[in-house]
Amino acid sequence: MDLNFTPEEEAFRQEVRDFFAENLPDDIRDAVKNGGELTKEIMERYHAILNKKGWLGTTWPKEFGGPGWGPVERHIFDEESCAAYAPRIVPFGLSMLGPVLQKFGSKEQQDYYLPRILNGDDWWCQGYSEPGAGSDLASLKTRAVRDGDEWVINGQKTWTTLGQHADWIFCLVRTDPDVKQQEGISFILVDMKTPGVEVRPIKLIEGGHEVNEVFFTDVRVPYKNLVGEENKGWTIAKYLLTHERTGIAGVGFSMLELEEVKALAKKITRNGKPLSEDPLFAARVAQAEIDLEAMKLTNLRMLFTAQKQGAPGPETSILKIKGTVINQELKDLRRRALGPSAAPFPGSLSGSNLDVAPEGHANNAARYFNNRKTSIFGGSNEIQRNILTKTMLGL
Repeated sequence: MDLNFTPEEEAFRQEVRDFFAENLPDDIRDAVKNGGELTKEIMERYHAILNKKGWLGTTWPKEFGGPGWGPVERHIFDEESCAAYAPRIVPFGLSMLGPVLQKFGSKEQQDYYLPRILNGDDWWCQGYSEPGAGSDLASLKTRAVRDGDEWVINGQKTWTTLGQHADWIFCLVRTDPDVKQQEGISFILVDMKTPGVEVRPIKLIEGGHEVNEVFFTDVRVPYKNLVGEENKGWTIAKYLLTHERTGIAGVGFSMLELEEVKALAKKITRNGKPLSEDPLFAARVAQAEIDLEAMKLTNLRMLFTAQKQGAPGPETSILKIKGTVINQELKDLRRRALGPSAAPFPGSLSGSNLDVAPEGHANNAARYFNNRKTSIFGGSNEIQRNILTKTMLGL
């Protein structure tokens, strides 16, 4: 199933392809291809390369410093960046806070924060989830009390991705405990260097340090750091999450993963035949490819809808569910294809004759285990099904 693009769109695709061939450094490409660590230094360099071209804020209109792309251009850029083994753009400032400030922020906030996001002056992290408020986000307990021209914040956030690198955090906080949960929440920006902010690492199952706990103890924040209206943060939260869930789908990365799995299946043999000829394995690959092609069309359809409406709608939950399920299936197929070579530390197994993972498939176990999180974060897939049931089916 191929999408038909206009000559102008195909010319844009070639421009993107040539750009990555000429400008993406080899060490960054190799880190992505081999599952290496994408350090802050790597991501800052990559963001600067895109920003110099004017392609960093991929969803931003020109008036705010973005390229002003339509849905097809964004789709093509995602495909080609993944095919070039470019990193995924760090989303917190660019894909989450940026659109929020453009819609809900004051002119002063837009003029100050948006250029700093593009220039890399500020790195952001997301202060949403709490120990008792993950998928049930509206039950959050972090409290912000107004004291003159300041907010005083106390509470805890968890699963704060890349919080150890962040300069700022955008937080959902409870500013009115006496009303319905969703009606007493506000959206506030906090400088991570403010006294009383403490970041503690959380070590993940594959051994990495990607997420953190963030504690707030009598943290004083200027009142002007409130985005939008007081106690109206739930509306902003939902708006931001639709952008996050669209990004989590990772259509381009799944396309790349599919091609790698198919190539592996042709090289690796089982019982004297290529794995691609194994009927059970081949059937799983075929089903994943069918699901991915359907998701590509769904993604484009939703991008067009978002362009007309000004924001993605609740149907982004479909992308979040299917995107994470498909990508997890592809990583499981890669793991099964590699067999013993997929072991986390094959060289450390004494007396073993395990093969080293083929080029481009190092750290497979780490990638597999790390990817288990995607069906949970951004609102678990179970919660996404509830959202679809209520908002789209009216049940």
